[in-house]
Amino acid sequence: MTKARDIASATTPNANAALLATFPHRNLIINGAATVNQRGNVTGATGSTYGGPDRFYTIIGNGIGTWNITQDTDVPSGQGFANSWKIACTTADASPAAADHLGLHYRMEGQNLQQLSKGTSDAKSVTLSFWVKCNKTGDFQVTFRDSDNTRHIASAVTISSTATWQYVTITFAGDTTGAFDNDNANSAIIEMFFDAGTDWTSGSVPTTWQAAITADRAAGTNLALADSTSNYINITGIQLEVGSTATPFEHRSYGDELARCQRYACKLMQFNGNKMREYDRYRTFSYVLPVEMRATPTVPSMTTSDGAACTIGNATSRGFVVNSVAPGDGYTAYVTSELVVTAEL
Repeated sequence: MTKARDIASATTPNANAALLATFPHRNLIINGAATVNQRGNVTGATGSTYGGPDRFYTIIGNGIGTWNITQDTDVPSGQGFANSWKIACTTADASPAAADHLGLHYRMEGQNLQQLSKGTSDAKSVTLSFWVKCNKTGDFQVTFRDSDNTRHIASAVTISSTATWQYVTITFAGDTTGAFDNDNANSAIIEMFFDAGTDWTSGSVPTTWQAAITADRAAGTNLALADSTSNYINITGIQLEVGSTATPFEHRSYGDELARCQRYACKLMQFNGNKMREYDRYRTFSYVLPVEMRATPTVPSMTTSDGAACTIGNATSRGFVVNSVAPGDGYTAYVTSELVVTAEL
């Protein structure tokens, strides 16, 4: 059982932290301080979704209440944060069905995890740290899940004080079984469960690496976050680093975090373009993405300012072409709305 510490007792995690904090690129988590929010906040969510701070995937399974998911300004004092991820209940579910579940995912590419040497005799431990605030006391489970080999290890976290920012550190042992694939697919997940039905809670907390089963994934959770519309939880400062030491959070610039987030989701402004061939009013808008995305992105449907439907062509992880046929005589047109293209895990 991991117990969260209140803000007064959590300044420097250990004596070596100041030295270790001088090493850059320690944090394997992107947007751990919830600074980037390209999609905007979500209200009235009843199913799993991205929304609110980038890279945070909210799990709302089988209709367990209704939720607002936001980038919040409530943060732990004196830690250098400006934002947190927040989920707040707007329709309660005090008696979850067996398959109901509520939580948070952070998903990682396998090629970014090769330094863990997972599946070898040199497998390395990792330490997860974060700040959490909730209006309730109780336990919730945090899991490091290997998606490639269907394995997991977890710890239950105790929230001991209501409406108080608390600091959490968890060290997960290295796993000598099952290597992460060296590719751009989803290999590992940091998973937090805040409420769930018996399908998810009837097992036991996997405190050592073992084959993953659903009944264990929320076995350490009794927080019951869905039982009242007064309930909320905030999280910020999420850091995952190699080794058994939690160092101070690695603050990165907004520009750095935005570029990292744009590998998975990219908010595009209005497209501007000219009619390419007057005789058939065919127009082409080319867009080069600001960073190479993880994969060829999904592009939402769109129309031009004069109502022409658009199709997407020549799409790659670096950009795409928007084609339209204008219904009128205008020589120029543009796509009127901002949109987010995605290549999420």
